[in-house]
Amino acid sequence: MKRSFLFITIVMMFLTACGLGKPMVFPSDAPSSSPTSLPNPTVIPTAQPDMLYVDPTRELGPISPYVYGSNYGPWTAVPVGMMDQALNSRISALRFPGGSWGDHNDVQEFQIDMFMAFCKQVGAMPTFTVRLLGGTPEAAAEMVRYTNIEKKYGVVYWAIGNEPDLYYKLAASSDYDTVRYNQEWRAFAKAMRVVDPSIKLIGPEISNFTGIPNHAFHALDIHGKDWMSEFLKSNGDMVDVVSFHRYPFPKVEYSSVQATVDELRQDSQIWVQAVRELRKLIQDTTGRDIPIAITEANSASTNVIQGEATPDSFYNAIWWADVLGGLINENVLMVNYWVLTTASGETQSGLGLIALGKVRPTYYVYQMYGGFGTERVYAASGIKDVSVYAAKRADGSVTIMVINLMDSEQRVPLQVRGMALSKAETWLFDKAHEAEGLGELSFPSAGRLDLSAQSISLYELAK
Repeated sequence: MKRSFLFITIVMMFLTACGLGKPMVFPSDAPSSSPTSLPNPTVIPTAQPDMLYVDPTRELGPISPYVYGSNYGPWTAVPVGMMDQALNSRISALRFPGGSWGDHNDVQEFQIDMFMAFCKQVGAMPTFTVRLLGGTPEAAAEMVRYTNIEKKYGVVYWAIGNEPDLYYKLAASSDYDTVRYNQEWRAFAKAMRVVDPSIKLIGPEISNFTGIPNHAFHALDIHGKDWMSEFLKSNGDMVDVVSFHRYPFPKVEYSSVQATVDELRQDSQIWVQAVRELRKLIQDTTGRDIPIAITEANSASTNVIQGEATPDSFYNAIWWADVLGGLINENVLMVNYWVLTTASGETQSGLGLIALGKVRPTYYVYQMYGGFGTERVYAASGIKDVSVYAAKRADGSVTIMVINLMDSEQRVPLQVRGMALSKAETWLFDKAHEAEGLGELSFPSAGRLDLSAQSISLYELAK
């Protein structure tokens, strides 16, 4: 990737002035999870026909703060003039160095320092990936030593390699399979834990998982063995967070065919199915529950741009808000959108929440969820292509996120158990509003919501 070394030098000086040398300690885990159990299991909502239903009395456990994550690395930088947007992004976790860069390059100490300073500015928890392809257990252990022992940064979550199921495509690794990966992952994990036994290990970081048998993108090795199953059999005793990536489009590898709005609309529930199938596979294989992370995610894996449903599109934001709500409901520990910023100098890619001189529509999804509560409560939709998610804030107020995936306006009934609906503080994202607060509004008629086409609405009901 192209980048401006002058700009990076300026950024280094700026970050150093912002307290680069101060040790940072991040939470050892999300409130709702531990490496051995999930104290608040998911509850599958049962829809009430033709209405949205919320029951604030059914509290389902804390929302992991790390579901609002993204990716960031040395190959990209915040574009000039966009630092305020990055700092106000409401991104809560950053994965470093992001993507395949870390399997083709050695991370330097100054890059770790720069990244940690950036995380401190943003207020995001860092997660690190050590180099597997071309790396060694000793080098991985040294990265842990520098980061957590020498610099005392307190980085908790560590992954080993990126998308190992794709290594076989490289000429030098054409025989790479699950057996080799599982052995190498274990050797790296042991070496890293000798240095810092407190770290939590993430894996297998495969490029796709849907839980759908015979799916076109199902991750199998060169011998036809399932990557996820084989990893859990071999390393389920050591891994603390089970991870995968997902980019549903293009449906055919290397195809330039772009997704349609209708295809994105239909895709949302596949993410929920994937998590449920993975949770069952984890339990069946290891005999225990292990937190789940989706450490790379977007609608497309290619640099498509300016389509009706490409990652830079308005509808990508509507789709992602629904996917994220479903993953929150499924008690996922961590979700890292790809990617925080478009690579420096790259103008032909729709990937990135922040581009050169502007933010992409999906950026506003995080602004909307920034007002969501921190404790999941029961919510279910009986209306096709209208989703509802609900939470409570610390002060007891109820927040309700309603997503209209349809191309037309909708008037939908909303019932909230134990509450008579009359007014609510309201925020709106649609084609005319960029996550704007509308103030306290009255419901148009008892318990009914007017939803603009392709919109995200957030309502706060006082306790």
